[in-house]
Amino acid sequence: MRILVVANETLVGEALHETVRHASTGHGTQVHVVCPALNSRLRHFFTDTDDAHRAAQVRLDQTLDRLISAGTQATGEVGDSNPLLAIADALRVAPADELIISTHPENRSNWLERGVVEEARKQFGLPTTHVIVDLQEEQALMPQPADTRHP
Repeated sequence: MRILVVANETLVGEALHETVRHASTGHGTQVHVVCPALNSRLRHFFTDTDDAHRAAQVRLDQTLDRLISAGTQATGEVGDSNPLLAIADALRVAPADELIISTHPENRSNWLERGVVEEARKQFGLPTTHVIVDLQEEQALMPQPADTRHP
């Protein structure tokens, strides 16, 4: 079984990692992660994509390290800035049995505003899981380090 995971900033989210762990349990499951290199319109117009690519690569590397450390067979790549094109490119190289798309919550997600999840379901015809990752909420729930200053 092969799972294609597509996410950008939400790659580091616990909700996504839990979904991937659950979906990939079993022998022979391979996970391929695509992180679109998102850029501002102005930078894209001037073809300045280096910063966006570097930031996506950092998130991708952190995610792959975490997945592999948890025992998941995982590979990945930085993809096209358009998430639908990034999915299509990845599927041309290696077909998948399932698609997992991770987004920010509705009020903060450009992908949901643009209908990326629904369009991916239509275009690719794969079983598709949509994971909403609220990084702000996850960070608020993380234990804060104790204050070690002396009075």
